[in-house]
Amino acid sequence: MPEKIMVVDDEPDLESLIKQKFRRQIRAGEYDFVFARNGLEALAKLLEHPDISLVLSDINMPEMDGLTLLSKINELKKPTIKTVMVSAYGDMDNIRTAMNRGAFDFLTKPVDFNDMEMTINKTIEQLSILKQALKEHDLLLSIQHDLSVARNIQLAILPKTFPPFPDIKEFDIYASMNAAKEVGGDFYDFFMIDKDRLGFVIGDVSGKGVPAAIFMAVSRTLIRATALKGIGAGECMSYVNNLLCNESVSSMFVTVFYAILNIRTGVVEYSNAGHNPPYLMRTNGEISEIEKTGGIVLGALEDYEFKSNSVKLEPGESIFMFTDGVTEAFNAADDLYSEERLVELLKQLCGKDLKDVVDAVNKDVEFYSTGVPQSDDITILSIKYRNPE
Repeated sequence: MPEKIMVVDDEPDLESLIKQKFRRQIRAGEYDFVFARNGLEALAKLLEHPDISLVLSDINMPEMDGLTLLSKINELKKPTIKTVMVSAYGDMDNIRTAMNRGAFDFLTKPVDFNDMEMTINKTIEQLSILKQALKEHDLLLSIQHDLSVARNIQLAILPKTFPPFPDIKEFDIYASMNAAKEVGGDFYDFFMIDKDRLGFVIGDVSGKGVPAAIFMAVSRTLIRATALKGIGAGECMSYVNNLLCNESVSSMFVTVFYAILNIRTGVVEYSNAGHNPPYLMRTNGEISEIEKTGGIVLGALEDYEFKSNSVKLEPGESIFMFTDGVTEAFNAADDLYSEERLVELLKQLCGKDLKDVVDAVNKDVEFYSTGVPQSDDITILSIKYRNPE
């Protein structure tokens, strides 16, 4: 598309002179000139030709002068229109006024057409840069809108109603996720496999942003669908691992801790696929790390056999699960929050309601990282076993 340039001047010979000077660019489709005799006619031309990007305007004209026209153009609030003012060489007061009102450049009479051509080329070059910046800005706004929608979708697929099973009194459960970006790669989930068994899982996908969020949604869906078949924790991890190895792109993987609580006995069967070991919170205030099962991350090595282990919860005891966004949060001195600080805090929180425990850890991590941008998703899932009687 040619650059459309409007020349506003009451000199009758100027139109033919400009067409003669720029005949090569006009024939080549580089420039398209529009002419007006005064400011009023120029405003009408702007409405008729909304794609005008450069206005060359004389200052002294009948009916509406160039300075008034410049003010009217500014009122249109179209940054893709640049105005170059033309006036007599000695008319510096008006030229300064025009520049103060937002004119991009100026030319003096008698017009040097070579100077005019250089000024036009320079102005169009700046317009091209500006248009590209505006295009990128619009694209960024569109991406931000899409990310906002994606965040809402991601949050919608995570359980967030607590208590989730108000008629079941054998356990309490509470969780939270704070993404470092608009969308995150952490997830948690829980579901009744049958009337006696609760499945629960926490995971952390490698990477950040949209790719991690998509892989997170796929991983969560596969784990839930597989777990609802009622198979053991290790077998579930093995099956999902093979599925992810077949579908994984860009070498993405996910760490997972998946467990099954028998709500009648308090026995928890679990399998750890390269995730941070959760903590067992005893009623006497003792905090211990749940033994690992030797599993690797999901999506890395096909046909890997995941093992499972078990631990028995007594009434009132809890399992505290988390992603490394908790322990690897940084403070202003570039020190990690650390497992040691987390354990000391959990000792103080033994016996508290799960929501109070989760909220207290989130607040302590936030306090520790004051002034430092969140670098990783922070996700917590905690479950407490109750007396089934």
